[in-house]
Amino acid sequence: MKLGRLNHIGIATPSLAASLAYYRDIMGATITHEPFDLPAQGVKVCFVDTPGENGPNGPTAGTQIELIEPLGENSPIHGFIAKNPAGGQHHMCYEVPDIMAAKAWFEGLGKKVLGEPRIGAHGTPIFFVHPKDMNGVLTEIMETPKDGAH
Repeated sequence: MKLGRLNHIGIATPSLAASLAYYRDIMGATITHEPFDLPAQGVKVCFVDTPGENGPNGPTAGTQIELIEPLGENSPIHGFIAKNPAGGQHHMCYEVPDIMAAKAWFEGLGKKVLGEPRIGAHGTPIFFVHPKDMNGVLTEIMETPKDGAH
């Protein structure tokens, strides 16, 4: 197993509307997606695209910013916002070609995988690895999206 593409950085926010305004008006984001509810994860999500690069094999996709707002008090993000009222960086997400192989690899290293793989905001399987095992960063591992996934 090796490090895959950084797909997105998750930013917890108490207000998607305010965060979208920040990325658009202050940071100059030109491509934002429609917010949507992800009840299985207890969050409302909105992606902001960053520009890619023109590489030797053509243009590459930029890393996305995933804005996540809690859907009520039972949301796993609710506690994060309670401790960080302004919001902040919640996690980093890396792509892998095979989610089950990646899970087995992390577990084989003795890393604490938080729950079973489930479908994430891009419509592909994901799991999280505990920050204590990942240099202090909550890390999302995501199967590389197929064409057409957002």
